[in-house]
Amino acid sequence: MKHIFIINPAAGKENAYDSLRAALDSLENPVDYELYLTQEPGDATTYVRNYCTSHPERVRFYACGGDGTLNEVVNGAVGFANASIGVYPCGSGNDFVKYYGGKRYFLDVATLVEAEEEWIDLMRVGDKYAINATHFGFDSSVAQTMTNVRRKKLIGGKNAYTTGIVVSLFKAMKNACRITVDGEELDPKGKILLCTIANGQYVGGAFRCAPRSLDNDGWLEVCMVRPVSHVTFLSLIRVYTDGRHLDDPKMQKHIVYRRGKRIHVEAPEGFIYASDGELIQNNDFTVEVAPGAIRFAVPRGAKPLPREAHVPQRDEAALPL
Repeated sequence: MKHIFIINPAAGKENAYDSLRAALDSLENPVDYELYLTQEPGDATTYVRNYCTSHPERVRFYACGGDGTLNEVVNGAVGFANASIGVYPCGSGNDFVKYYGGKRYFLDVATLVEAEEEWIDLMRVGDKYAINATHFGFDSSVAQTMTNVRRKKLIGGKNAYTTGIVVSLFKAMKNACRITVDGEELDPKGKILLCTIANGQYVGGAFRCAPRSLDNDGWLEVCMVRPVSHVTFLSLIRVYTDGRHLDDPKMQKHIVYRRGKRIHVEAPEGFIYASDGELIQNNDFTVEVAPGAIRFAVPRGAKPLPREAHVPQRDEAALPL
């Protein structure tokens, strides 16, 4: 099997090209590999799709970057029977691999190239696919603000996430939209704090939004949080971060939780949602589960977290609590 490592040079603190080549060249059991450096946003999808079209033999593509790089590789490989995907999580945000206990299991190259594959679900969002989560409301407002201020002095850089939180506390505590899960409307009043549609378990670097999620059961997890006061928000955020919100009695009046296969969202013009970290403006969209849509390489030792467990996994982008 061919192993192709798709490297996003803009992801993380360092370009992984040299360290990956050294690790691959030093393998006790050598593999047939290539390294590919992406040139621009969307390039990974184009490269993977073109490769699969012209090479019918078995191939595994490794997304070397963050969740955005993984999303691009997924969208290139999906639909090709000869292709599977893996992850070398060297980006600033690596939420999907937290489902399997964290990135430490995926950074050992020798174990990674020998990983067994399993069929997992994806979510279809419009004409694209997502592997981890589609979410909107408060947290997509945070992400949008981060993008806007990232290069500004004082409020940008390492302070961009904090800036996003502060801005959203003023402008994104009530977000107009209507969410329908398999025909059931979740929010008759048409106002939410946030909503996450998940195939994985984590978003935002540390928030275990969907602790009951399984990525191979043919269902998506939908967690909607109703609007709350600033005081209540601050008192509940730790419970939500730890993934205890679905079982905590204090949270029940604030949360609507469903498992579904088709989720439709309608919102005012200018509405923005995040899909595997990519911000998309669309006020009328549908998210559907795509059962067993792709083969994913799971290294030895990596496995889904049990429902009752919380493993603190705080990336740089996580809320500083």
